[in-house]
Amino acid sequence: MAIRINHCFSSNPSLLRTLPVDGHFSFDEVHHAAKDFGNRFQLLPLALLYPKSVSDIATTIRHVWQMGPNSELTVAARGHSHSLQGQAQAHQGIVINMESLQAHKMHVYSGNYPYVDASGGELWIDILRECLKYGLAPKSWTDYLHLTVGGTLSNAGVSGQAFRHGPQISNVYQMEIVTGKGEVLNCSEKQNSDLFHGVLGGLGQFGIITRARISLEPAPDMVKWIRVLYLDFTTFATDQERLIRAENTFDYIEGFVIINRTSLLNNWRSSFDPQDPVQASQFQSDGRTLFCLELAKYFNRDRMDALNEEVGNLLSQLRYMTSTLFLTEVSYLEFLDRVHVSEVKLRSKGLWEVPHPWLNLLIPKSKISDFADEVFGNILTDTSNGPILIYPVNKSKWDNRTSAVLPEEDIFYLVAFLNSAMPSSMGTDGLEHILTQNKRILEFCETARLGMKQYLPHYNTQEEWKAHFGPRWEVFAQRKSAYDPLAILAPGQRIFQKGISFS
Repeated sequence: MAIRINHCFSSNPSLLRTLPVDGHFSFDEVHHAAKDFGNRFQLLPLALLYPKSVSDIATTIRHVWQMGPNSELTVAARGHSHSLQGQAQAHQGIVINMESLQAHKMHVYSGNYPYVDASGGELWIDILRECLKYGLAPKSWTDYLHLTVGGTLSNAGVSGQAFRHGPQISNVYQMEIVTGKGEVLNCSEKQNSDLFHGVLGGLGQFGIITRARISLEPAPDMVKWIRVLYLDFTTFATDQERLIRAENTFDYIEGFVIINRTSLLNNWRSSFDPQDPVQASQFQSDGRTLFCLELAKYFNRDRMDALNEEVGNLLSQLRYMTSTLFLTEVSYLEFLDRVHVSEVKLRSKGLWEVPHPWLNLLIPKSKISDFADEVFGNILTDTSNGPILIYPVNKSKWDNRTSAVLPEEDIFYLVAFLNSAMPSSMGTDGLEHILTQNKRILEFCETARLGMKQYLPHYNTQEEWKAHFGPRWEVFAQRKSAYDPLAILAPGQRIFQKGISFS
């Protein structure tokens, strides 16, 4: 679909003031909508909508749609503002504060196929708390729960349960969507299925998620939480791959890279107990690159003895350094909300609202050793500026009809560099240094032809986006033409530009 380029700008706030909405628009207090967790992009909107109903969102988008291609007005849905590169911002457009959407009260159905209906602006932590009242919980998570349903379902939603249950987008029964034409559509596998699959992992390009029905399972009482260390990457990776393929295995499997950390095991003692305190006290982490395997087994209190035997059998098959086995037991809620503890600490030190130049990659299993050799052997040698996650997932647990873009192989690794940059620093903890490292990593992936795909992708040109999607670009562009033909939605992704052809 070709659309004429037209630089006429018609974004008169007085027109928005007359729209019949249950909520309200703000035209003055909009500065916070130009910020996000990445703390690197600041694009001021014209207005901020606080919707009380789904019809508020539909009315607003329909108004922009009816203005036609001559208007440059765009619309972005903003959840808990955890995007990294301005993806939920709309320069001189309308930002919709999804957390104020009150239309859908959470509803938990506890029958044979349990589910929860939740608003697109609901936080996962609140969904967890509500579902636990019924002894239920969603199956798949992100590591950090203070994110909205619409935000994670627009990307994928990945954590250490994804090897078994797939990402969060593999655990949705149906959704309510407001398209780029202002239509309100219910969609599922059987109803408006093209829109259903397109929106999941669709980076907000085809519609705004106002409600989602999420699959649930019985929730455990407790979690046995385990950490072990490896010196050798190949052994570490082989053990992870064995665990995600096994029928009887852990419920959560993630890996971390630890670069030149002093007193590592001593730090663990604040939350974990060493299996062998004497051996653990003699272990030295200084100056080394280590690989941590983090595991969790869910259980109910009445199965304690059986659980300990099961965990012992699983650990006996692994080849970690025995002196580094640390364990603890926590409630299911405490385990899933574990990253929030770090957030509270960082906020107290003024270290939360800093630039976060994160880099998230999906690397095919056959190339992960080449990647690790170069990145942890040559590029990141002295220190890291935040956690580095590295763990495998099974592609068979992902639905290839969604918009999520994955590597070609049956098993691939999520590698996440969760960097924090210190403001004003010109050293190794400064933004420029970290961005240079990120660029080196991406350039290596390109020149070594690893078949890497970005997760939470960010590109500046449509040519780069076409390369990212590869053969799936045509379907993606067709869906854009069908559901948001004027390219009104999610301009901060920089995939389509209003008034320019999608082809």
